[in-house]
Amino acid sequence: MALTVAVQMDPIAPIDIGADSTFRLMEEAQARGHALFYYTPDRVAYVEGRILARGWPVTVRRVKGDHFTLGAEEERDLAEVDVVWLRQDPPFDMGYITTTHLLQRLMPATLVVNDPFWVRNFPEKLLVLDFPDLTPPTAIARDLATLRAFRERHGDIILKPLYGNGGAGVFKLAHDDGNLASLHELFASMSREPLIVQKYLPAVSKGDKRVILVDGEPVGAINRVPQKGETRSNMHVGGRAEPAEVTDRDREICARIGPKLREAGQVFVGIDVIGEWLTEINVTSPTGLQELERFDGTNAAGLIWDAIERRLAR
Repeated sequence: MALTVAVQMDPIAPIDIGADSTFRLMEEAQARGHALFYYTPDRVAYVEGRILARGWPVTVRRVKGDHFTLGAEEERDLAEVDVVWLRQDPPFDMGYITTTHLLQRLMPATLVVNDPFWVRNFPEKLLVLDFPDLTPPTAIARDLATLRAFRERHGDIILKPLYGNGGAGVFKLAHDDGNLASLHELFASMSREPLIVQKYLPAVSKGDKRVILVDGEPVGAINRVPQKGETRSNMHVGGRAEPAEVTDRDREICARIGPKLREAGQVFVGIDVIGEWLTEINVTSPTGLQELERFDGTNAAGLIWDAIERRLAR
């Protein structure tokens, strides 16, 4: 079936076409004969009962520095397209949340991927709280006393913003590190949001595995290894991707969380696993498609489009 597909994403010009998962999804859609329309999140609006986006028809190609061509700018009623992709990067702030409220109004007549209602209610670092037996010891708090008590119980910790992304603001604090109060003061001066703290997992030195799920089922994994002397393994801060297997433990985790993700319309999800422990469930704008395809040939973008087409057929 030929579909009309609107992609809500960050500006297309500066993306890395060798790594960007949104580009790979657009490329796969185009190969299937689907027509693409691109716009940035600041160009979507609610106007008198309609959800409108001002953007451009777009074609993409795998040519570095010449990877897209835009048609004439136009305003489109998103109720008239078949699929809308919610693919801008976090931060998961009120701007992001507002777009989920707007796009939610298109459903069920228009399929929005991932389902914006549940994207809004499944922040990456909060959904894991539904599975405490799968996660390392975790606390979410704004007050310093709670954070100090947590470290007293668990020793070395990881402290990070609850709604952060890309490894920004992530700190490893040893049990005797004297900077906890100063960091708490710094974060408190920047926002009113709580912090999340987890027991430090030494296994992170061997990598932070990204397992990709399509419609709740694992389709492959990559490992992200931190640079020497670095705690964070995120690609944004120099983490190195390498091949990885989906282990029995990974499958056990996916079997527990998969049905919930599938029922909530989370077609493309990336979970983070360190050692034996689930640390995040990424639904806002997960990545890893191109690395997986390079390592083992799995066309996860194709599997995602298969899942979308099945949903539309139903």
